[in-house]
Amino acid sequence: MHLSRNPAEAAAIAAVDGPQADEGEPSEPSHPAGRAPERALYVPVRPCPSGFALRVFRSPLGDRTAVAFTTARRLSDVLGPGQVSVRLALPAVRALAAPLGVALVSVDPQLTAPAVRSAPDGVPEQLPPLPG
Repeated sequence: MHLSRNPAEAAAIAAVDGPQADEGEPSEPSHPAGRAPERALYVPVRPCPSGFALRVFRSPLGDRTAVAFTTARRLSDVLGPGQVSVRLALPAVRALAAPLGVALVSVDPQLTAPAVRSAPDGVPEQLPPLPG
């Protein structure tokens, strides 16, 4: 299966596939078959009755998107220190987002706005805006 990435995702993955990752973390060992495995990203989740669910955001243009971060520090800087996350490779993030109708994954978004918390009666709450 061929995996397509937008240029930002490809650059973010290429940046962490080098010999030394951000914040001094060593890179993961090479795959025995000679191809390095996908590096695990930090993906924000929220608690739900069956464990955790992928958090979905909105891009600046209003599109629904999942987000992932190359380091825990980047996640914390954008979403706050209390944000719960799991480590997943990009294909796993895409697989979790696809059933939700979310095709976009934003890697290392930098900006965020406060989430919409309340809605008038009869109007469903909106998704929080996308960082970056």
